[in-house]
Amino acid sequence: MRTDDPHYAPERIARELDWNLLRTFVVLAESHSVTDAANQLRLKQPSVSTALKRLEDRVGRKLINRSPGHYDLTEAGRLLYREAVEINGSVLRLSTLMREMTDDVRGHVHIAMASHVVSPLIDQALTGFHHDHPLATLKIDILSSSKAIAEVAAKRASFAICLVGDHHPNLEYRRMFREYFGLFCGPPHPLFGRDDLTTGDLEGHSSVSFETDRLQDVLKPITVMRAQAALGQKITGVSSHLEEVRRMIVSGLGV
Repeated sequence: MRTDDPHYAPERIARELDWNLLRTFVVLAESHSVTDAANQLRLKQPSVSTALKRLEDRVGRKLINRSPGHYDLTEAGRLLYREAVEINGSVLRLSTLMREMTDDVRGHVHIAMASHVVSPLIDQALTGFHHDHPLATLKIDILSSSKAIAEVAAKRASFAICLVGDHHPNLEYRRMFREYFGLFCGPPHPLFGRDDLTTGDLEGHSSVSFETDRLQDVLKPITVMRAQAALGQKITGVSSHLEEVRRMIVSGLGV
């Protein structure tokens, strides 16, 4: 590639690059397929494919390798995604920066939170923040822990309160409290009410768990615990919300 190729001139890219194409690409990069991205954007798949093709034409590089059973970013795609996330975060902060041009603290705080996080620390912090900054607004989204972390990494959320396994290299972490997990069953389950159980009694029984109950995710210890208890491979129900996992357990769907 010639370094003086006018196609890659910074002025041309700055002039012709469409922010909406970058925003679409960020969603594509975080999705598992074009169809998945289209569903998130509430657009038709051909429209998203066309947007990707237009962006590839603008930057002069293939950004996503697509073939049956294969979908991943090219080296150029990974580079563009990293920069697009930074641009996206800056754009999202613009309204907050404009509203903060005053002696009063204004703006919007977007919190990504795992379901059913119970802690007086959080309640006290929210009370104190609202008392000190009554003009500021908040939004709390309930997400799986992995998605909450992804929202912060993409600068779409101010911070997250969630379970953490491996640390993202670009994020700062503070431990608030420890969460403890166990094995439970509901009244309809054949093991309910017994106090003489051993791990051998659990063998073969179906399970209910969280969407992030995978070896590569934040709930890896639960996955390992289920395996050590020789629970069956059949998972009869999953949810990212603790309340719904509890509902399925109480209803007797599994351990």
